[in-house]
Amino acid sequence: MNIKKTIVASLLVCMLPAAAMAKDLQVGVSMALFDDNFLTILRTAMQKEMTKDNVKGQVEDAKGDVSQQLQQVQNFIGQGVDAIIVNPVDTNAVKPIVDAAKKANIPLVFVNRKPAGELGDKMAYVGSDSELAGRLQMEALAKAMNGKGNVAILMGDLANESTRDRTKGVEAVAAKYPDIKVVQKQTAKFMRNDAVDVVSNWLTAGDDIQAIASNNDEMAIGALQALGKNPNHILIAGVDGTPDALQMLKNGKMVATVFQDAKGQGEGAVDAAVKLANGEKVDKVINIPYQLITKDNMAEFENKNLK
Repeated sequence: MNIKKTIVASLLVCMLPAAAMAKDLQVGVSMALFDDNFLTILRTAMQKEMTKDNVKGQVEDAKGDVSQQLQQVQNFIGQGVDAIIVNPVDTNAVKPIVDAAKKANIPLVFVNRKPAGELGDKMAYVGSDSELAGRLQMEALAKAMNGKGNVAILMGDLANESTRDRTKGVEAVAAKYPDIKVVQKQTAKFMRNDAVDVVSNWLTAGDDIQAIASNNDEMAIGALQALGKNPNHILIAGVDGTPDALQMLKNGKMVATVFQDAKGQGEGAVDAAVKLANGEKVDKVINIPYQLITKDNMAEFENKNLK
């Protein structure tokens, strides 16, 4: 009887550290910037998921600075976190982050922005296929344009993978229509105010534009602000499916947006980080599908991507 009690007690003692570890997991999160509508929704989703999973999360704002983001990751490593989640400032400049995490043997998960290069062991990317977003967006515009007219592309941050791939998707679809031509392509850095300036300059220059494909909703809304009461109706589509964009759809000011699932990406990133921290294997790439939103189906998305 005493032997049985000893065995049971020993088993309980062995189990305690694992349980304690599960409750006390610490995850460091470095966001490219806080001052972005979609990334705010993504950050909130991750914070809620960490709270639900009893994970202690430290979330930092890299403020669009590659060096600051690397310093944050190094600080997380110094603090002995169990896993790191990074929304990269520059998807082409992640090697120092990857090398630092690998050297420290700490799991690393990239979210929303796909890093350039191969990911090693204990690493994963959680996000969506940016080229598909551009294709869905441009197909909706082409339909609204009746297959003819001039398109301008509002590009995001040029250091970002999603900018390149969404633009590539738009151009690929436009190329299928003989009577559709891309006449302008300029960065507004994913920012609403920058888009106001870019589109205002196009209008001032007298560019003949029938549609604008924007790499995100913020720039699409900036384009609408620049157009104001412009008598020449220009069709506009965005990407993200933010609440502001849905309101524009409802008011008939935007043709479409493409739903990017912030909740799915945020929950997926935290889930991957927890699993990797606990020694489990996860897929290197965890894809969260895009979905086209138009006025016809927008009711399905009104309670999603909320801050």
